[in-house]
Amino acid sequence: MRTDLHAPLGQNQKSGRKRPGVLRMGRIAAGLCLILVGGFSFYTALRDDGLKQEEPKEKTSPVPTETAQKTDEPQTPADAGGVTRSGPQSGANVEQMIAGDGSVVTKYSPKSREGDGPVLVDATQIGQDPRMAAIPNDALLEDTPQGRLPIVGPDGRRPMDQYARPWSGAHGTKIAIVVSGLGLSQTGTQRAIQQLPEEVTFAFAASGNSLQRWMQDARRGGHEILLQVPFEPFGYPANDPGPGTLLTSKSVAKNLDSLHEAMGEITNYTGIMNYQGARFLSDVNAMEPVMRDMSKRGLLFLDDGTSAQSKTAVLAKGTELPYALADVQLDKQLDVNAILQKLDELERVAKRNGQAIGVASAFDESIDAISQWTEEAAMRGIEIVGVSALVNDPKKP
Repeated sequence: MRTDLHAPLGQNQKSGRKRPGVLRMGRIAAGLCLILVGGFSFYTALRDDGLKQEEPKEKTSPVPTETAQKTDEPQTPADAGGVTRSGPQSGANVEQMIAGDGSVVTKYSPKSREGDGPVLVDATQIGQDPRMAAIPNDALLEDTPQGRLPIVGPDGRRPMDQYARPWSGAHGTKIAIVVSGLGLSQTGTQRAIQQLPEEVTFAFAASGNSLQRWMQDARRGGHEILLQVPFEPFGYPANDPGPGTLLTSKSVAKNLDSLHEAMGEITNYTGIMNYQGARFLSDVNAMEPVMRDMSKRGLLFLDDGTSAQSKTAVLAKGTELPYALADVQLDKQLDVNAILQKLDELERVAKRNGQAIGVASAFDESIDAISQWTEEAAMRGIEIVGVSALVNDPKKP
């Protein structure tokens, strides 16, 4: 009898024999499945279902689609000197192009202009850029035998506007403090420029020394400045303000010459302030042509308020001169505490009237008191402004 070791693998099992028909049907079914799977794969490969990644397109160079000129401010015609003036926002050629990827590329190039010669860009504004504050605007000056004198510019701009110290324009209590007599004492002038806040207005005496240098230092420090002109006081000549004093006994022409000589000492001031002058300021015939000349030149006038007989307020209306009258003399008594009390009085006047102007001289006591008081005033909501912000200007609504 043969053992399992001699039997072929699996032939010793006792299962029944499979029928040939069943075996053939299984093979046919398996074949059909393979055909279906292969056909579906072939169909999927050929069908465009939107998921096929597109070949990257070749980039095209930008094609100009539109060219336009943008002009915010037109150039003004050339003046008599052949110089064209252009506003700071004058236009340029603007060319827009669409690239192949749909992005917009903007190209700027200088706009062509008519005429030859240079173009002066008028970048002036109310007030000055601090970086340019020590440099005068040549359009607001005229050359005369007495020096370079202030005038109204061809566009109507006044020196009072050009050299004014900007302020917030907000409603509230406003105070202007004017420190006068600068230029008469080197140490006093230097101390005022170094220690007083930039909101304080400086008045330079026309008879002072090194005025141009001091003016530049003050302007770089942010200060608005005035020019102090000597006027005849009562008791002249025993009481003499100095050389170049305007006198009631002089003719109008000579007084205007003296005024213009004083004006030519420096530039960049917003207006004129009297130095003494109680008698001259009370004489209508002497003062009227002087104030009319100031008005014509685009300046303001500040009366220091020391003369009760002054006629300047009435004359200012008739000459359309921007005008202000000081409310408080701050340093009649040279004591820091006394000056601080006067500054408090100035604040009460300002709160009652909305604004006030105080005048002091460049004494050490005055500088110390004003420096201390202005720091405290800011915390009480008081805005210190240049004197030009508080004048009665008939040319402004």
